[in-house]
Amino acid sequence: MPVSPAFQARLDDALPRAVERFGTPFHLYDEQGIDDTCAAFDRAFRSVGYTEYFAVKALPNPAILRILARHGFGFDVSSGPELTLALRAGARGRQICYNSNNTSRSELTAALHADALITVDDATVLEKIAELGTVPDTLAFRVNPGDDAHRGSRRHADTFLGDPADAKFGVPADRLTDVVARAVTLGVRTVGLHMMLASNSLTAAPVLLTLELLLEQVVALHRSTGVAVRTLNLGGGIGIPYRPGEPTADIDALGRALRERLDRWQQEYGLPAPRLCFESGRFITGPHGVLATRVVNRMSKWREYAGVDASMTALMRPALYRDAYHHITVPFARAAGPTESVDVTGPLCENNDRFGRDRPLPALREGDLLLIHDTGAHGHSMGFTYNGRLRPQELLLRRDGSIEMIRRAEDEHDHFATLEFPPAVVPAPGLVAMSGVAVPC
Repeated sequence: MPVSPAFQARLDDALPRAVERFGTPFHLYDEQGIDDTCAAFDRAFRSVGYTEYFAVKALPNPAILRILARHGFGFDVSSGPELTLALRAGARGRQICYNSNNTSRSELTAALHADALITVDDATVLEKIAELGTVPDTLAFRVNPGDDAHRGSRRHADTFLGDPADAKFGVPADRLTDVVARAVTLGVRTVGLHMMLASNSLTAAPVLLTLELLLEQVVALHRSTGVAVRTLNLGGGIGIPYRPGEPTADIDALGRALRERLDRWQQEYGLPAPRLCFESGRFITGPHGVLATRVVNRMSKWREYAGVDASMTALMRPALYRDAYHHITVPFARAAGPTESVDVTGPLCENNDRFGRDRPLPALREGDLLLIHDTGAHGHSMGFTYNGRLRPQELLLRRDGSIEMIRRAEDEHDHFATLEFPPAVVPAPGLVAMSGVAVPC
């Protein structure tokens, strides 16, 4: 959606300086906006007693992670490099939640070494941890509710995550007791539970349903194994309004609803209420980023096209997800000029390399600057280098108005760096390698 008036005012001042100094394309993030959202998130959920594990996958830049660490946020990571980023941002131990899928032994070793809270996504992961010989006294378990997510009026199938029964994530709910019981025999004393039913939801319903399903598991586990469930991770499904006119998620109301439900549950079952956790990425940083790009070609074919100098290597969401939308504006449009309906496209040899279709925009010319909104999460981080189109720079608009490069643009040296390596050859059968050269036996 269009940026907030406060961000717009900062952009109006910063964009000319940023374009002149750094050129285009670039992602620009707003430190003040991120700080404000972090503060609002804390106010909304403080009464619940919560931990926010920012989803590093959303915006894996050390400068951004350090801003979030100032607010006491931890980090949700799902790979070795993301773990390294969290450590470089100053997070330690259980400030890091290692929450991955199809996890390898080497990844588990790194997570154990960092003393991160590991989320077990499958029974095989638990056995791998046991084989490594260091089973922590606390583990979390991701739960896949399957058809339980559809009971009665609970039906929920998310646009991005799909039907839970068809998802690759989590321990099936009907096997959770056995998996946790096995963990107890391995020395686990306290557990956390995790579930994520939705992505980018603007209503509270999926989050409240997640809590309800997890609380049922807390009771079941207590009765069957006696284990204490200390944390419930409700995932990162709180969304942002990408389209103009969409409502903003009411996190204050959500915080109150969560608190009221936990109080009622505690009175009903006499068990201590678990601490709630979130792994919000999109909500925290998404609205506080824009992709700035220039028109390099105006083309009239069967449709009208504005070709820009960024591509889906800089912002993949519109091509990857059906109905994914990012608002596009022209910050320095000529006053009272005509508008036209155009497709905004990149230079890739793929027809889905489009940021928008049939967008009503001021009549565009070569050199015009466009802003693609809400790129502060899952923008640069989903980039790739198809066609040799390299990922752009990232800039940070500081609270004092200064603009800092926090990641340079990739260049050809980066692109070809992985082609530079010592010779490595496995000899064919019947040959013996001598001094790096294969010779006949």
